[in-house]
Amino acid sequence: MKQLDLITIGRSSVDLYGTQVGGRLEDMRSFDKYIGGSPTNIACGTARLGLKSALITGVGDEHMGRFIIEELVREGVDTRGVKTDPDRLTALVLLGIRDQDQFPLIFYRENCADMGLTVEDIDEGFITQARAVVATGTHLSNPEVAAATIKALSIASDNGMQTALDIDYRPNLWGVAGHGEGESRFVESAEVTAKLQATLHYFDLIVGTEEEFHIAGGTTDTIAALGAVRAVSCATLVCKRGAAGAVAFTGAIPDTLDAGEAGPGFPIEVFNVLGAGDGFMSGLLKGWLDGEDWPTALKYANACGAFAVSRHGCTPAYPSWAELNYFFERGIQRPDLRNDAALEQVHWATNRPLDWPEVRVFAYDHRAQLEELDGATPEKIGRFKELCLAATGQVADNRPGYGLLCDGRLGRDALYKAAGTGLWIGRPVEWPGSRPLRLEPEIGADFGGLAQWPRDQVVKVLCYCHPDDDAATWADQESTILRLFAACRRNQLEFLLEVIPSRVGPISDDTTARIIQRFYDLGVRPDWWKLEPMLTDAAWEITCETINRNDPNTRGIVILGLGESEERLAKSFAVAARYPLVKGFAVGRTIFAESAAAWMTGTLNDADAIAAMAGNFARLCAIWDSARALEETR
Repeated sequence: MKQLDLITIGRSSVDLYGTQVGGRLEDMRSFDKYIGGSPTNIACGTARLGLKSALITGVGDEHMGRFIIEELVREGVDTRGVKTDPDRLTALVLLGIRDQDQFPLIFYRENCADMGLTVEDIDEGFITQARAVVATGTHLSNPEVAAATIKALSIASDNGMQTALDIDYRPNLWGVAGHGEGESRFVESAEVTAKLQATLHYFDLIVGTEEEFHIAGGTTDTIAALGAVRAVSCATLVCKRGAAGAVAFTGAIPDTLDAGEAGPGFPIEVFNVLGAGDGFMSGLLKGWLDGEDWPTALKYANACGAFAVSRHGCTPAYPSWAELNYFFERGIQRPDLRNDAALEQVHWATNRPLDWPEVRVFAYDHRAQLEELDGATPEKIGRFKELCLAATGQVADNRPGYGLLCDGRLGRDALYKAAGTGLWIGRPVEWPGSRPLRLEPEIGADFGGLAQWPRDQVVKVLCYCHPDDDAATWADQESTILRLFAACRRNQLEFLLEVIPSRVGPISDDTTARIIQRFYDLGVRPDWWKLEPMLTDAAWEITCETINRNDPNTRGIVILGLGESEERLAKSFAVAARYPLVKGFAVGRTIFAESAAAWMTGTLNDADAIAAMAGNFARLCAIWDSARALEETR
């Protein structure tokens, strides 16, 4: 059994996509940052579809290079073949959406890191762990990187592996068009044709647009070009025809393109063609490597291409396997897929980075409770929260499944230090104790403050609400929550909704479930729920059933502590741990209350405060882990 399904080889880049749509690239005010480069996109696209993919490329030893590697890890791509080059910079690309026909882009690839690949970077032991090697055309344009690519293909051929080529012709990357011609897809060149034809015999599958087959075949007559490619290669040829779909040729080239094998197309609105070919290739490779017939493989490819052209960015647009099947089962509800709320929810929820099967969270997002302590000042509270972070890190010890809740007003420095640590990070936005719900001033009247948040911070909001609240109170709070949820999605931030009905009115087994259903009916789909501990199985069962019925892709539930004793928390953990949807806890005052009071008055030093809180947190983690382990053995 092979460890990998495929290895892609070639270019990688950081894509800076103009956020504004409909203007010139010259007029862009801001950019979204994604990973890019055809082999990189394809590695991610196939990983999203469930294949085990790896990438051979080069990145710089700098922030952008680390960004690419970290994104690949988030997408589940094997990065052992990614070379960190100490001398070259990571490639950059600036892109924009001018209108439905113009997509300007500028490549910054002068002496870039992925063009520093050499034959010494190709490890036979690594290559042979895969079923297939996938190359793209750009890395056949330069003698050194071409030699590296051909070595990988030769190893594959010698070991009975499958090979594929995405022609991916970019004239300016072959040196036959200028820097300002990044959008150009075809310039005739006998030299390029000769270089391509010298390599085509290495491949079992060759994919390209009509224009790309024109350059590979040396003629602008598509049938003749396919015939010229067939003369030097026995590969299956897949010709992409834009809105007309794509066709596959496994044998002799017929007189018309319509005579090839085809798959169903998907009539959707074209928003952005950049990266569509890589999405198409990802779907095609999924079908090909799974042994599907060509109509089925082309169905996958056409659908993945449809997703790509309907969304902003390249890799971020590609579907998960669950999303693709949801799309096939439900069909097209509206041609502008990016505005299909149900489809976008599945896209978001099944492509979120990382997994959190367990979360043990130390919550020190408290503000009012700390401000009320004797001796407390904003500066001292901020420093104390850094001690809380130190305790969190001590208990986590670089292991997954640990996290923190901390605010940005009094805990800013702790949040800064927590970035990049691998901890789950939640950050509150509600004004403490507000009912109806009001938000911290930093969020802004238009919620624009969220645009400044790092993407690894989860937006947490606490809403004091009850099913028996009057209509005006519900309308006020629902309006805020709905706007906040939309802002989270707009800024690609996960959303945690905390509800505490017991502070508002009497509760029964179905109280929390009724609140949850109300928010789902509103169109709010939290990534996380933070709920009060419930001590009856009936309450947990109806709550979990409500969430699973409305959103089977939710991250899950964390339970809060409400300042309870360890003994009472242990009882609530024992019940909650029976339910897989409960992923852990987020507890604060039980851990820090005594230390905070003593530290603020100077009767406890830093080291002892950290040690005390770490001990409390570690005991709670052990209590939770024991409760969960007990349930798993039943």
